[in-house]
Amino acid sequence: MFLGVDGGGTKTAFCLIDPSGSVRARALGAGAYYFSDNAGDGVAHVARVLAEGVTAVCADAGIEPAGITHAFFGLPGYGEAAGDVPALDAAPREVLGHDRYACDNDMVCGWAGSLGGADGINVISGTGSMTYGERAGKGRRTGGWGEFFGDEGSAYWIAVRALNVFSRMSDGRLPGGPLAGVLRRHLELATDLDLVDVVHNRWGGRRGEIAALSPQVAEAAELGDEHAAAILTDAGHELALLVDSARRGLGFEPGETVPVSYSGGVFGSATVLDTFARHLRGREDGYDLRTPLFEPVIGAALHAARLAGTPLDPTALDALRSTEVTRPLE
Repeated sequence: MFLGVDGGGTKTAFCLIDPSGSVRARALGAGAYYFSDNAGDGVAHVARVLAEGVTAVCADAGIEPAGITHAFFGLPGYGEAAGDVPALDAAPREVLGHDRYACDNDMVCGWAGSLGGADGINVISGTGSMTYGERAGKGRRTGGWGEFFGDEGSAYWIAVRALNVFSRMSDGRLPGGPLAGVLRRHLELATDLDLVDVVHNRWGGRRGEIAALSPQVAEAAELGDEHAAAILTDAGHELALLVDSARRGLGFEPGETVPVSYSGGVFGSATVLDTFARHLRGREDGYDLRTPLFEPVIGAALHAARLAGTPLDPTALDALRSTEVTRPLE
């Protein structure tokens, strides 16, 4: 049995698959991002999320953690603070009771799931954003610099820009549009200035709470708000730029067609995905944009099997594809 864990900014997914390609259990836990949302708690927060999730998914499958052949934990922020890596690497050991696991950044889950572990590039746009790709055994990350000065094209990036537009609409610096009404209704604002109280006091400026507004931006765009649509279009463009950067870093040759896929809830916006695809099609160097094969948590489990030296065979992968239709991107 192989355990995959896909940590995220707002939630962490757990999944157990067996060698035949059957999903034996799933669980969902709190977000595992710890740089800002859980300041002061740090790696202890991550350890708690992992312990609760592993316990839950094993209970659902009717096994003990000792029954897990190998596990892979994709963790947000992994590798971005070198001093935390030993503690993050150690965090799963207590709940598993063994060392048959590996940890890395959650970007690996998106790549392993969307492209099935094949050479190519995956771009992630959820709470944050980044790309990860591999070519001939070489891995490359681009983006993922965090919410203060990076994460372009992410849900947080989209939401912050939308909040700025709201403030401008409220002041009369921009003409009013559907975005203002959507946010007033969604946040149940008695007055527009209550937005300050919601974001700063009730939410404490938490990254995940702010990022969760991105679906409302997509809703406003569908209602004809030109500013919301422009934010989503810009997001698609920024995500395409990340892919170009990863391509250069991985050393793909000019004219070589590079497989590309995507993961994360932001790609649930047709505007973002269409813009992203259009920019890739417009590049001189070729890209093969592919619908994700599997969701990131399945990718994590498949990666666990590979790390154990027993990757799922084609028959098992076909079985997994036939039963696990790619779910709506989270």
